[in-house]
Amino acid sequence: MAGRVAGKKAFITGGAQGLGAAMARKLAAEGAKVSVADINLEGAKVVAAELNAAHGAGTAFAFPLDVTKEEQWVYALEEADEAMGGISVLVNNAGISRGGDIESLSLEDWKLVMSVNVDSVFLGTKHALKYMRAHQPGSIVNISSIAGLIAAHNSPVYNASKAAVWLLSKGIALHCAKQGLDIRSNSIHPTFIDTPILDPLRQRFGKEEAEAKLGRQVPLGHIGEPDDIANACLYLASDESKFMTGAEMKLDGGISAM
Repeated sequence: MAGRVAGKKAFITGGAQGLGAAMARKLAAEGAKVSVADINLEGAKVVAAELNAAHGAGTAFAFPLDVTKEEQWVYALEEADEAMGGISVLVNNAGISRGGDIESLSLEDWKLVMSVNVDSVFLGTKHALKYMRAHQPGSIVNISSIAGLIAAHNSPVYNASKAAVWLLSKGIALHCAKQGLDIRSNSIHPTFIDTPILDPLRQRFGKEEAEAKLGRQVPLGHIGEPDDIANACLYLASDESKFMTGAEMKLDGGISAM
């Protein structure tokens, strides 16, 4: 049987590990071609090779991409469009975090996080739309965070950047609709997920204690798995979500319900 995204051609940032790799695996398993883009090109190549071995040559491609550099976006998207025969799905997943409250956070870290987390969505969408116009229906999936909807005292830049992704996703959705394009834009808002972004906490407390500490903050009692987010991405990338745009999916174990 054809997969849920058979014929789709997806470009995924931050695809060398974590959520990006999980989403690439899920989309490829359900019939899509995927371009795995990452500043870590060797890691991206490993993921692409794995997918080609599992699903056949020509399923996946790897491209170098610093998501803060406009010229790299232009190059990577052009190459991916040629390699896959088009782009119909854009997954803006690349993201970082830096600690520090409003008084201790450096301006350098503020600018870095905003550039990686927000500029990337602007640049990716700006330059991908010309390819996506030719391969409608299309879907833009932006990975925000529950931290973009609920603030904390000690993460101003992460909160601000992910909130920007949330509202930018809505603006993109309205732009595409106004243009008469069959291209949707939605955001996903995870809580703590078992990915390398939790490694600093694991190193500080140990894996078991760190994950237990985080799990106690979640009504369901545990952190999430990468597939929890990959499944949501699959739904948004597929035509099953054809009437969903400008919306947010909260995958937070119930945190936002409190």
